[in-house]
Amino acid sequence: MMQPLGVILAGGQATRMGGGDKGLLTLGGQTLLQHVIDRLEPQVADLAINANGDPARFAPFGLPVLADSVDGFAGPLAGVLAGLDWAAAQGADAIVTAAADTPFFPPDLVPRLLLAAEQAGSEIALSATPDPERGLSRHPTFGLWPVALREDLRAALTGGLRKVVLWTDAHGAATALFPVDGFDPFFNVNTPEDLDRATALLGAAT
Repeated sequence: MMQPLGVILAGGQATRMGGGDKGLLTLGGQTLLQHVIDRLEPQVADLAINANGDPARFAPFGLPVLADSVDGFAGPLAGVLAGLDWAAAQGADAIVTAAADTPFFPPDLVPRLLLAAEQAGSEIALSATPDPERGLSRHPTFGLWPVALREDLRAALTGGLRKVVLWTDAHGAATALFPVDGFDPFFNVNTPEDLDRATALLGAAT
C-alpha cells in the first residue's frame, strides 16, 4: 500500500467548550491543531483538515480544508468521507484520520494501524487502548480508511448511519492496540477542565 494521506477531523461542534473550534484553542503556546499537525504530518504523504464553515480561519496552517459533502452535522464519518474523496482525487489508496482535539496521540499511529490491518487482512483499522473496566476502549476517530470503500460509506451516510463502529464492524475492522503509559494517549480536550489537564500533561512531558 502507498503511504496514506492524513486527515485531521476538526468538524466537531465543541458544545462542552461553549462552541467554536476546539482545535484553535491554545495549549503550551500553540494551538491544539498545530500539536496534531506536528504529530501526524511526519507519518503521512500529505495532510488536510476536515472542517465546515469559513475555511479562512484555518489559513495560517497552509493546508487544504475539506468540507463535509453530507448535509447536516453527520459526525466523524462525514469527515472520513470528505477525506476519502480528497484522497481519491490524488490517486491515494487510503487515509488515516486524527481528531483535532487530541494533542498526545501516538507518534507511531500510522505504522501501527497499517500493521494491524495487514495482520487482520482488513482494509480498515481503528485505534484502541486497554480499559480496566471495559477491557478495551476504542478510539474510532483515529483510523485507517480505504478509498475503495468510499462509495459504500457514502451510501451508508445517505441512508442515515452516523455511528462509526456500526459501519466499521460491518467491514471487519482491525484493532490497533496502543499502550497506556500514565495516561491514555488518545485523551481529548472536551471541556475547560480537560484543557487544564492537557496543559499539566504537556508541562510534565517537557
